Amino acid sequence: MLTKRKNGQASRTKLQGLTGSAAPALMDRRTFLQRSGLVVGGLTAVGSLQLGTVKKAAAFSPPQPGVPIELKKSICTHCAVGCTVTAAVQNGVWTGQEPSWDSPINRGSHCAKGASVRELVHTDRGLKYPMKLVDGQWKRVSWDEAINGIGDKLLEIRETSGPDATYWMGSAKFSNEGAYLFRKFAALWGTNNQDHQARICHSTTVSGVANTWGYGAMTNSFNDIRNSKTIVILGGNPAEAHPIAMQHLLEGKELNNGNFIVMDPRFTRTAAHATEFARIRSGTDIAVAWGLLWHIFENGWEDKEFIAQRVYGMDEVRKVVAKYPPEEVERITGVPGEQMKRIAQMFATQKPSTMIWCMGQTQHTVGTANVRADCILCLATGNIGKPGTGANIFRGHDNVQGATDIGLDVTTLPFYYGLTEGAWKHWARVWGIPYEDLLARFDSKDIMEAPGIPLTRWFDSVLLPKEDVQQRDTMKAMFVQGHASNSITRIPESMKGLAALELLVVADPHPTTWASLAVKAGRKDKTWLLPVCTQFETSGSRVASNRSLQWGEQIVKPSFEQKDDYQVIYLLSKKLGLADQMFKRIAVEGDRPVPEDVLREMNRGSWSTGYCGQSPERLKAHMKNQAKFDLVTLRAPKDDPEVGGDYYGLPWPCWGKPEIRHPGTANLYSTGLHVM
Repeated sequence: MLTKRKNGQASRTKLQGLTGSAAPALMDRRTFLQRSGLVVGGLTAVGSLQLGTVKKAAAFSPPQPGVPIELKKSICTHCAVGCTVTAAVQNGVWTGQEPSWDSPINRGSHCAKGASVRELVHTDRGLKYPMKLVDGQWKRVSWDEAINGIGDKLLEIRETSGPDATYWMGSAKFSNEGAYLFRKFAALWGTNNQDHQARICHSTTVSGVANTWGYGAMTNSFNDIRNSKTIVILGGNPAEAHPIAMQHLLEGKELNNGNFIVMDPRFTRTAAHATEFARIRSGTDIAVAWGLLWHIFENGWEDKEFIAQRVYGMDEVRKVVAKYPPEEVERITGVPGEQMKRIAQMFATQKPSTMIWCMGQTQHTVGTANVRADCILCLATGNIGKPGTGANIFRGHDNVQGATDIGLDVTTLPFYYGLTEGAWKHWARVWGIPYEDLLARFDSKDIMEAPGIPLTRWFDSVLLPKEDVQQRDTMKAMFVQGHASNSITRIPESMKGLAALELLVVADPHPTTWASLAVKAGRKDKTWLLPVCTQFETSGSRVASNRSLQWGEQIVKPSFEQKDDYQVIYLLSKKLGLADQMFKRIAVEGDRPVPEDVLREMNRGSWSTGYCGQSPERLKAHMKNQAKFDLVTLRAPKDDPEVGGDYYGLPWPCWGKPEIRHPGTANLYSTGLHVM
């Protein structure tokens, strides 16, 4: 599956075919799927489907000799490192895969998850057709029947209970363009009750980091960690969760003879590479940070000049930290004072230093405070805003950063504009819709400007008495697109909520646990499954943890009756009478909105974050020219016609100076693969 190509030709490994021959007969995509047994029947009983069943592969798609090979690039969908996947396609069949040797992110490597992404397209466990639950049995239906049935019920609920009675649950598995359309759709429907996975995994990072220095994201890049001399991992295990990112960490350790410090309750696979391992008690992250700062302040290791020039309120921090002397910190965390002092000295004096965390810090009742403590530690030591420094937060999903930036959140419109009247008027201008028309879609101006119900409480909005929910009525319907229910806590309450809904729609490449839990909860009808294709079967842009922005091509077309996220949103908006406003400035080809046009509309409105420079043409040029992104210096000629002669959109003054070293942390919102 993972082969390094020689002379532009795929590996000619001879595999035994279905007919027993060494060289399988030429087959197109449909023939391959038929021989695989993937077209036999539909999904008959999702409630009884054993989703964890492992079956022996019945067919395979080896490279076909003599058939032209088309190479296409996309982005791995498993975690947020953003590894490029190069697919070999023959006659519409995905026959081979490479880990993109030219990518500055994965540099010719994949983890086990990335190596398996082709299986997401070739799987026999995916949804093939729209399905409807009838008397407890799943029945195959047409797209027209599904959209009409769903749309009629949604309009009925809107008429009797208002627009806020439907919950729109989006996904970090969307492309940026899909996330944007989903948020725009919810706005035109007239509700802020729409959310996605970031609410569960990294919402505390967003609030903790944003409340410290203004925005809630990773400050540097995976590649830039190779400039670090001291790396502290507190609340993360990248060796298992982000294996390709781990390569950059290990290079930083080895190239700089650096300090690799892991602080964790467990001796993880990441800790196995550490030069210093501190075993802390779970839940004591704040005491760890204050304990480190106690030694830093006590010994004068803080960056006084940086604090004087860049930091406000550090004197107040000193008063809090004074309450955490070594003996108290050891009592709380279990880490001996001498070890804590040694780590503090390395972080403060052997710079540049970076602090790395994942959900080990965020998923606590005090997750936001954990994050703020880490940020303060970086500020006190001057380890922010420079190469090799920073608060580097490893996200979970492939586009959780992009979907968050684009506003799949109950508190904001796209690109962090908030929900104020001015924010709504800004997007009304971008969309070409009168503000008064948008206002009329909501039950009131107050509701229009109030945060929606977070996905962690959706079932409460179904089950609570009507008078306890600050909207016209309780939640009656839920439309879930790309989000699995097993990531939500309080599953018993969730199942009660599922049983009480008047309408449940699940749009996903797989039935997911929503389908099985719905049946388990007692649902017999008013439940629909819509088959959505994977991101490898559509096109669009996505954002990695470090805000590297890449464009993914459509590798192959959907196998059966699956549609992509854009098509589902278009068909539903057309049924609900929203299509004219939704796509006023976006071209639609057949029933598919053009993602390049969606991105252009996003560019027209995203001034708050500087996203407005990423034209689809530029992103595609970045993917085509990945080999020209030198990992250390920028050597491409200024007048390179393939990239527009603008040094790939890099904002710093390096034009005409081909040996200037990439600063690594400059503009977090610049475009494309700017992580050198």
